[in-house]
Amino acid sequence: MQNTVLNDGTEMPMEGYGVFQINDADECERCVNDALETGYRLIDTASAYLNEEAVGNAIKKSAIPREELFITTKLWIQDAGYDKALKAFDVSMKKLKLDYLDLYLIHQPFGDYYGAWRALERLKKEGSIRSIGVCNFDQARLTDLCMNTEVMPAVDQIEIHPFHQQTAALNVMKMFCVQPQAWGPLSEGQKDIFHHHVLTKIAEKHNKTTAQVILRWHIQRGVVIIPKSTHKERMEENIDIWDFELTQKEMTAITAMDIGHSEIIDHSCACTARQLNNLKIHD
Repeated sequence: MQNTVLNDGTEMPMEGYGVFQINDADECERCVNDALETGYRLIDTASAYLNEEAVGNAIKKSAIPREELFITTKLWIQDAGYDKALKAFDVSMKKLKLDYLDLYLIHQPFGDYYGAWRALERLKKEGSIRSIGVCNFDQARLTDLCMNTEVMPAVDQIEIHPFHQQTAALNVMKMFCVQPQAWGPLSEGQKDIFHHHVLTKIAEKHNKTTAQVILRWHIQRGVVIIPKSTHKERMEENIDIWDFELTQKEMTAITAMDIGHSEIIDHSCACTARQLNNLKIHD
């Protein structure tokens, strides 16, 4: 495993395990336990995933020292705003059963995220959070936030995969020293990506799977990844990417797969903003 150093000096693993859409509590706890046993140390959850408590249970039962773990959760739109964000953070910490959090992200670029950001800055100064960042912030919103806050975002977690490579967004993050992190790094399996002829050819050359090639492509672009699987053998496969390297020719071949837009979600669409703002995760 390799680490990256964030703009605040915190070290973050380049690969972690995500628990999005693992809704059953027992299954989520088992999966996090399997991930930790496999060697993952970065665990990514969110209040909107409704599985923080299961993640916390797995962490508590683990014998891994807390300082070796890197735990991320996220603030939902419903809890944006200064006071509401402080309260939501306390709720998440109780569910996770943690004394401090490694990374807290504003989950969506909607609602009073500026008020929420001021709350995150306070929590970071108090030592309750090591690093703070955002999720799904496009180039304009990230730039605006970076230019109007005291503490710069350390991470922007966005959709990145071979079909939606986000090169312009990565350039903006580089400008502000913000670490890119990919959700859906395997494109959620869309467009039959695991059988794409470009990837299968590269995989055969390296005696690796197409998933391993995709994940390695992210790493060589400097992008942190959080692949999800509920199968331990896939977790083992996904983390086994540190013994090979793609050539520049192979990286360029994958570049040609980019379609230039998302087929999963469009955060610039009014219907997306309306749908996400209407999603309530608690009373």
